[in-house]
Amino acid sequence: MVSQFISTHDVGLLDDLAFDFPEGTHAIGRLDNNSEGLLLLTTNKKITRLLFQGEVPHTRTYLVQVKNKVTEESLQQLKEGINIRVKGGGDYTTTPCEVTIVEKPADLFSSGYELREDVPSTWLHITLTEGKFHQVRKMVAAVHHRCRRLIRIAIEDIVLDDLKPGAVREISEADFFRKLKIRMP
Repeated sequence: MVSQFISTHDVGLLDDLAFDFPEGTHAIGRLDNNSEGLLLLTTNKKITRLLFQGEVPHTRTYLVQVKNKVTEESLQQLKEGINIRVKGGGDYTTTPCEVTIVEKPADLFSSGYELREDVPSTWLHITLTEGKFHQVRKMVAAVHHRCRRLIRIAIEDIVLDDLKPGAVREISEADFFRKLKIRMP
């Protein structure tokens, strides 16, 4: 599914979900077609600017499965910031972020992206405060690992928890702003 309501391509859309979205609903931050997890939707057009373009950086947290075993050296490179290519062909050094190796998460939904059990892989827990185009995928590629599965599990204090794929959880506007740590306009 893509993070939009209409498309000229034959893809799954947010409008396909069994939920009656209010007019003017849009996604805050996108997930690409090969990613999964938490997607925030709102009718408030100011949220994206407040959350992702404001002076105070806001966290996004991901579970990332990469092919092969990640070394301590590669882990340190990811934590300290790493040079990646960004849209337009320029180089960019990512800001320092939190990265830890974690055990394979329990109760993950099948996505079709997961590696076979006999292929070595590593699961990473990555929290960052920026989101350049495909940044997490480019970061792990820069340390010679292929991203096999990318799951956004949180934006600030809004957490995916046990929400199933395609499910929608409504929260009050006051909780929404409080959990995102932004002031109501």
